[in-house]
Amino acid sequence: MADWQIWIVILVLCVATACTRSAFWLVGHRVTIPPRVQEMLRYAPACALAAIVGPDLVLGPQGGMELSLANPKLLAGAAALGYYLWRRSMLQTIVFGMLVFTLLRISHVFGNVS
Repeated sequence: MADWQIWIVILVLCVATACTRSAFWLVGHRVTIPPRVQEMLRYAPACALAAIVGPDLVLGPQGGMELSLANPKLLAGAAALGYYLWRRSMLQTIVFGMLVFTLLRISHVFGNVS
């Protein structure tokens, strides 16, 4: 592919992105979203986050599923879930989960040194 073709592709992708992202801004006042759809859209960010984080919790280092106590991501995720159910604070849950994950990884690394 020639350099000018790459630049044309980049330009077309920029225009397509700008059009799709600005569509609601340009015609948003003419379109009304039903209340039921608005209520469902409230859960979209949480679903997107779960779709990103969930699979990563069960993946091992080689990319296969690892549902064992040797998986620090899974243990930290379970601890973070328990902490969230107890405290109901998202920021504290993130800090707690990362702290547990870091401690598990450190203990795993230094636990194998003989």
